Amino acid sequence: LFAVSIVTTNLEFETLVPQLMEKDEKEAREHLESVKSRAAKEGIDCDAIVRLSEEPFQDIIDLAENNKVNMIIVGTHGRTGLKRLMMGSITAKVIGHSPCNVLVVPLHAKVECRNILLATDGSKYSDAAASEAIGIAKKCGSSLFGISVASTDTEIALAAGNVKKVTDMAERENIHIEGIAVKGKPHEAIIETAKQKRADLIIMGSHGRTGLERLLMGSVTERVIGHSEVAVLVVKA
Repeated sequence: LFAVSIVTTNLEFETLVPQLMEKDEKEAREHLESVKSRAAKEGIDCDAIVRLSEEPFQDIIDLAENNKVNMIIVGTHGRTGLKRLMMGSITAKVIGHSPCNVLVVPLHAKVECRNILLATDGSKYSDAAASEAIGIAKKCGSSLFGISVASTDTEIALAAGNVKKVTDMAERENIHIEGIAVKGKPHEAIIETAKQKRADLIIMGSHGRTGLERLLMGSVTERVIGHSEVAVLVVKA
């Protein structure tokens, strides 16, 4: 486990108010030492890393790549109202550029993997998410639900086909999955179904865009993360 805190800085600010930078760095180190202590009590080795950076997301990505990390875990800021549609820019950039899966955990969420909701749109990115969801369900004995949302009546058959695709994938691994094809706004239907099924984890694919577009995730994934009260695992294809 690598516990990382990036203190955002810039040369002008550091020159004008150096004592504030020192305070932020000290607080970050103290917090990470408490995390390291908690990990030690659970028998887990933990490296605490504090970095000063003008581009925090890049340092996180570099650390993940250099340490061959297979999952990045970040929190959300629990915004309300319209602002919930916008994640923190650092979190969005981490997800866009990450070489591995990213787990986004809201403040009061508990990830127990008892009930997992897999959201699929039939793309190769959703196929990657399905493989991950099936693997986790197999390891944890989870109840697995698969949902595909149609925006119009004419898309219902397509949504049903998406659900059948992941159902077939699960059955090949001897994992039972309850398939759900519904009409509505995708992020709203996913959030509502997660509540109905008491899911403690939503699994979705990322769009794996390159270049500048990597800063922009699929709007459905971003909206689900912004509104979800449970953890969301974004799977990289």
